[in-house]
Amino acid sequence: MNQWEVVIGIETHAQLATVSKIFSGAATAFGAEPNTQACAVDLALPGVLPVLNKRAVDCAIRFGLAIGAEVAKKSVFARKNYFYPDLPKGYQISQMDLPVVVGGNITLQVGQADKAYEKVVRLTRAHLEEDAGKSLHEDFHGKSGIDLNRAGTPLLEIVSEPDMRSSDEAVAYAKSLHALVRWIGICDGNMQEGSFRCDANISVRPKGQAEFGTRREIKNLNSFRFLKEAIDFEVQWQINEIEEGRKIQQATVLFDPDTGETRMMRSKEDAHDYRYFPDPDLLPLAISEDWIARVKGELPELPGQMRQRFIDDLGLSAYDATTLTASQEMAEYFASTVALAGAANAKPCANWVMVDLAARLNKESKELGESPVTAAQLAGLVLRIADNTISNAIAKKVFDALWNGDGATADEVIERQGLKQITDSGAIAALVDEVIAANAASVAEFRAGKEKAFNALVGQVMKAARGKANPQQVNDLLRQKLAG
Repeated sequence: MNQWEVVIGIETHAQLATVSKIFSGAATAFGAEPNTQACAVDLALPGVLPVLNKRAVDCAIRFGLAIGAEVAKKSVFARKNYFYPDLPKGYQISQMDLPVVVGGNITLQVGQADKAYEKVVRLTRAHLEEDAGKSLHEDFHGKSGIDLNRAGTPLLEIVSEPDMRSSDEAVAYAKSLHALVRWIGICDGNMQEGSFRCDANISVRPKGQAEFGTRREIKNLNSFRFLKEAIDFEVQWQINEIEEGRKIQQATVLFDPDTGETRMMRSKEDAHDYRYFPDPDLLPLAISEDWIARVKGELPELPGQMRQRFIDDLGLSAYDATTLTASQEMAEYFASTVALAGAANAKPCANWVMVDLAARLNKESKELGESPVTAAQLAGLVLRIADNTISNAIAKKVFDALWNGDGATADEVIERQGLKQITDSGAIAALVDEVIAANAASVAEFRAGKEKAFNALVGQVMKAARGKANPQQVNDLLRQKLAG
């Protein structure tokens, strides 16, 4: 494996957030009965003509601006010809030679904490196209059915350069792209419903070789876990094939989550196989500077901009800032918490959001919007830690109480449960004296150089204080008295 280099490019289909289809007025809502959202245009009845959905173009422009790409002043729709039961026209309307978005890049963090590194993935293009229908193979008594509800659903196909070198980088890219399209409001990102699907193009080559190997495309990966598993299997499969003297054949493959393996679906087509030509029913798409300026004015603060602001203004690490801007919901929750707790407490706020809150949400399978602990409640908790009202250990008890709805504020929980930290030096000194007197053996061990004995004595003091003594004061006073 060490002598091989993996080359990965990803094509992503993001379903655009429109209420109607890209070339017709039919609805795009998910879950309708089969063929109840397919109008005459979607069914390709004779004489019908497509009309471009302006909202879909707005979405494409938003994406182009968000990734620093060129938004083409003129782009052209083309017919991609192939024959399949769920494609009534016998062709798909897409874009080939002149796409609406050209270039751009996405910056991502790969790995965890101190081992994380920054990666820039270049994008080749993003183009508008319509989705096909869906073939249904279940409950039809050995036959297949066709549901054309998805036919004509607006998609933005986003094509990366082959810049990724591992499944970890591919997943980090897919997650960053997923977060971005949701952040700017062009896609709901629902992978289970097919709103965000990835195709991974995989090849391997000997390290140091400039020429790419033969690629195979894994189609329709609808989860980040499947994306990683599929790439890892495919990479090892290709390496084994080459090392055993066999050639890789260009192909389209599917990933089977049950077996964890990829299997060939068909030999891979090239662009000329689809006989692209400009669609005679659609004029070239002309996008004016005023149109671009209007869309730009509607864009929110982008993840990269917010990430840099968290680093510059709040002193957060690149890893923390990236984690907190992984979704708009988390970024807004964190920003609200800091606004109430103060910039000086930005790092503790970040830790609580990324660690304690995230862990509890994950444990109970909740989304951030379902959190019982609000940003205001968390800010109140952080402030009570900062002013030494409670210790970090007690804070976890307060957090549990807030989570369970046992108080409207951290102050209420602290007061009701008597959790206020003991900071009176005299009271702590008395507890320390009691522990020293009752634990002569541990005192002797510490004075003989055993540091573990000191930790045991600290634990005894905290136990006597029912966890409410200020830990730093306990440490300082205990060392002072043991040295005396």
